[in-house]
Amino acid sequence: MRIRKDDTVLVIAGKDKGKKGKVLRVDAKNERVYVEGCNIQTRHAKAQQNQPAEIRKIEGPIHVSNVMYWDNKAKAATRIGYTYENGHKKRVSKKTGQVID
Repeated sequence: MRIRKDDTVLVIAGKDKGKKGKVLRVDAKNERVYVEGCNIQTRHAKAQQNQPAEIRKIEGPIHVSNVMYWDNKAKAATRIGYTYENGHKKRVSKKTGQVID
């Protein structure tokens, strides 16, 4: 999967189309990402012995095909490619050609 935790992404499809946010976690097995402030869902938590019942608003999963990496240098969404430098695989922005990490 080309998107990783702590990447900034742009949502390109769905109810949150056009929003940018940081990837909180990645579920590679199911090809889902959790983006900060996107796909907010309501969860009801029952009362526990030491805390009251509450309604939580949490981020839900978004399929990885519905997000694009946000390149801060280009100020645009871009695809990600790979290159090898000194025997190590590196991610590369297709728009600017810069190494991401």
